[in-house]
Amino acid sequence: MKKTDIGGQAVIEGVMMRGHRSYAIALRKGEDIVIKKEYAVPLTRKNKFFSLPFIRGTFALLDSLVIGIKSLTYSAEVFEDSESYETKFDIFLKKIFGERLEDVLMYFSIIVSLVLSIIVFFVGPTYVADYARIFTQNAIMINFVEGLVRVLIFIAYLLFIAQMKDIKRIFEYHGAEHKVIHCLEHGEELTVENARKYTTLHPRCGTNFLFIVMIVSIIVFSFLKWPSFYVRIASRVLLLPIVAGISYEVIKLAGKSDDKILSLFVYPGLLLQKITTREPDDSQLEVAIASLKSVLEDEGGKEFESI
Repeated sequence: MKKTDIGGQAVIEGVMMRGHRSYAIALRKGEDIVIKKEYAVPLTRKNKFFSLPFIRGTFALLDSLVIGIKSLTYSAEVFEDSESYETKFDIFLKKIFGERLEDVLMYFSIIVSLVLSIIVFFVGPTYVADYARIFTQNAIMINFVEGLVRVLIFIAYLLFIAQMKDIKRIFEYHGAEHKVIHCLEHGEELTVENARKYTTLHPRCGTNFLFIVMIVSIIVFSFLKWPSFYVRIASRVLLLPIVAGISYEVIKLAGKSDDKILSLFVYPGLLLQKITTREPDDSQLEVAIASLKSVLEDEGGKEFESI
């Protein structure tokens, strides 16, 4: 079995796959599959500093956020209601930013997403964990409680969105993406019949990465004392690149290694994928295959290189 770091994400009625030179978005529109390809080299391949171990994780994450939001935005535009109209606010923004409006909105979305994530998954848990001081003054125990609250919020969030009809469809495409990547890694021809037999769970999944981030944050933050609320928040934000860097190395290693101890470490993240992935139908597998084949056209036989 070969290991590849080619992967992607599910979008609205489709799948985005990303390689070392390009990414492709394949969408299902009735009986047709619409494919859009963009050429983009990952940040970790553009600069040697960005590719250093424990440094590359932060840049890979930012890169993935940008490509991911671009892909989701494109898929939303394809299925946008044809009767939608521009508001006065839309016209106002176009006058200010012109052709740069799309990029401005994308980066604004990234900033808002990061701020909300920090509030929900870092500010909230550290505030709640402060009440643990009623029972103990041990900083390690309080930090553990903070991490536990963070994990519980994450699981509750996944369970909540998994009940939404539109999200269920996206989770089916997520499962299709994983099955097709498994098919590639096992060296089989990319067909619906071959992809169908594989699991929807994959160790390099973004769900797994987020869970590992939370586990690593518990370990890293356990070395900190329990100072004032604002100092705690500042320390969490400043240490995020370190947490992301360590987590990235763990998930890369998990994607390449069959080590049993490492497998146990990432196993809880695999279980969470039972929430974020669902069994796809054949038409969804066709979309994922079309996206992957489009990306492989640009790999020049080097699809098993490391990013």
